Amino acid sequence: MFDFIKPTILYVQISPEQLSVRDVKSGESISEVPELAITAAPDQKILGVGAAARSAATSQIGALVVNPFAHPRSLVSDFTAGQQLIKAFVSRLVGGSRLAMSPTIIIHPLGNPEGGFTQVEGRAFRELGMGVGAAKVTLWYGDILTDQEILSHQFPSHGRIIE
Repeated sequence: MFDFIKPTILYVQISPEQLSVRDVKSGESISEVPELAITAAPDQKILGVGAAARSAATSQIGALVVNPFAHPRSLVSDFTAGQQLIKAFVSRLVGGSRLAMSPTIIIHPLGNPEGGFTQVEGRAFRELGMGVGAAKVTLWYGDILTDQEILSHQFPSHGRIIE
């Protein structure tokens, strides 16, 4: 009866090739290249995100295209740009309504680095979610989750969940 007051649940998958954000309840999603076009320092204003980043960068002299999740040693290479990118994707997906409740976010870093993700990387992922405005952030390391697994909070036993 009161489903409309339950917070949005977002499933965020992060890789150097793709950033995906899915509203688990509605099924709506955005999945694009994780790029951000910004103006040169000191302003560093956002010109475009995702697939539109490269064309937006050509519209301004000195603009840069940044992929905050592409680094040979760590999935988070630019925390601020990563946070702005995720925030932009979330805003595009659920809108920018100030009346909306803070979402619950499941962050799923993709890939399998040698030795696994470090505690420092885990903290960065959690802070990325909190910086987007999440009421709660859960980290998931494992196979891709289904909407039903997320909604029922029945995560597969062969992965690792950190709440």
